[in-house]
Amino acid sequence: MPVVVVVVVVVVVVVVVVVVVVVVVEVVVAVVVVIVVVVVVVVVAVVVEEVVVVVVVVVVVVGGVVEVVVVVNVEVVVIVVVVIAVAVAVVVVVVVLKVVVVVEVS
Repeated sequence: MPVVVVVVVVVVVVVVVVVVVVVVVEVVVAVVVVIVVVVVVVVVAVVVEEVVVVVVVVVVVVGGVVEVVVVVNVEVVVIVVVVIAVAVAVVVVVVVLKVVVVVEVS
């Protein structure tokens, strides 16, 4: 899948998420979620450049939104920590898989 397509998909998804989160919760949470998602997307896109990117983006975005919506009553800090943890975990897994694949191929 071309990088351009991935970028377009990512932008659309992020915009939708921003709107949903702002409507459901508040601006601060939305900003944090978006920053995390963008960072993850950039890292993953650089590492993979495949359909996997889109899957990961969707998973992270949906996961982030679900966390935010479910944990509205808890402190924002908890939500942020969970979202960042999920994002970091995804990136680590992708990087490890990429290394494993490269090692096996070579």
